[in-house]
Order: sequence, then C-alpha cells, then structure tokens
Amino acid sequence: MEKTAKLKNNNILMAILKGSLIAVVVSLVGILFFAFIIKMFGITDQFLKPVNQVIKGISILLGVFGGLKAYKEKGLVLGLVIGLVYTLLAFLVFSTLNGNFKFDKSLLTDVLFGGIMGAISGIIAVNLKGKSKKNA
Repeated sequence: MEKTAKLKNNNILMAILKGSLIAVVVSLVGILFFAFIIKMFGITDQFLKPVNQVIKGISILLGVFGGLKAYKEKGLVLGLVIGLVYTLLAFLVFSTLNGNFKFDKSLLTDVLFGGIMGAISGIIAVNLKGKSKKNA
C-alpha cells in the first residue's frame, strides 16, 4: 500500500512539474514571438500588459492540459498548483533574464491570476477528457 501511495504522489509531482515547465516554455516562445512583432510593427506600450496576460493565460492552459493528460479527477486542485508553480517559475526566469527581481503588487496579481487560470484550466482539462472517453 505504501509503495502505491509513493508512486501516486511521485506521479502527481511529475505532472505538476511537467505542466509548469510546458507553460514556462510556451511563455518564452510567446514572449519572443511578441517581441518580434513589436520590433517589426512598432506596437505601442499600451498593448504590452494585455498581450502578456493573454500569453500567460494560454501558457497556463496548455501547461495544465499537458500536465494532466493522464488525470480524470482533481483538475481544480492540480490545475491550481500548476498555475501557481508556473507563476513562480516564470517570475524567476523572466526576472533573471531582466536582471531585476522586483517583489510588488503585480507579482501578487500574477500569482492570483495564475492560480485562478490554472484551476479553471484543470476543471476544463479533466472534464473534457471524461466526456471524450464516454462518447468513444
């Protein structure tokens, strides 16, 4: 019984790590692509925050779907954790790239957004999988 519990906990941790890393990679690609678009078309600063939020949201959604491929339950909790871990990893990665670790209100907003988006994505991910298997 203990071995099964350890294996299950290990699988959950791997799913969280996998989902969070997928989300970070998607964010990096999205930010690079957006930087290219800004450079090419000279987009103004007013679009930076909304587009960054969209990139974060898509990153979390894809990360949760990737991390929870094998799960049919606990989507809210696992998605929430993936969203939070992604937010902290993204903060570390982008702060390191920027050379500026700034703890302020925007970080708290990002953590809340990441958690909420992760939870919603987790609910969607496990419910879509459940319905698609029932219909098959």
